[in-house]
Amino acid sequence: MQLFHYHLVTSKVREVEARYLGKLGFNLVARHGRIGEETTSFESGQGWTDLDELGFKLRLSELEKGSINVVVQPGQWDLPRVDHLGLALDEDEFERALARAEDAALRVQEHGGRRTFVSTNAGYRLELHPPRDWIDELLEEGERLRLSELHLKADDPEGKASALVDILDCERHGADIEIGDTLVRFVPGGPQGRPELHAELFI
Repeated sequence: MQLFHYHLVTSKVREVEARYLGKLGFNLVARHGRIGEETTSFESGQGWTDLDELGFKLRLSELEKGSINVVVQPGQWDLPRVDHLGLALDEDEFERALARAEDAALRVQEHGGRRTFVSTNAGYRLELHPPRDWIDELLEEGERLRLSELHLKADDPEGKASALVDILDCERHGADIEIGDTLVRFVPGGPQGRPELHAELFI
């Protein structure tokens, strides 16, 4: 089991994107959005000035480094909030996670056979993946960089942690959860609903 992706929502997409690209050394995979009614994407090489002149409206910005994929989406909050966490599971882990979600009557959504989302009923979702070639290729990059810790600020840290463990059945110590090589820590003082991104540690 490996945490390889998280999806952020913020009103300051360009500033958050710039932090990952500049300070953290991520690469821009693509900016996805629209020009008029036409859906389009732009890879690195075209800056925001060019895109603004084209009338480009961003839907999401996708960034990547090592084994970590981060998506930033426009939304209402200045401080980024987590919409969902993306996890790579083996076949047995994937089936058990879906069975636990079903037993708990949680909402499960499949998108085109490529992605499976599970609502935690704690303000955020999980994006669960059984073994896939493209994830294996991404995780191989983790030998150069991986996410060691992800800290999320929440109104009810232990409740948020419990919701995650109830689906994944992983190690939990209070509001700390061990997911593969990554420690996910929920810290107090955050908002209701989606937790705020508080800190990241990459190694």
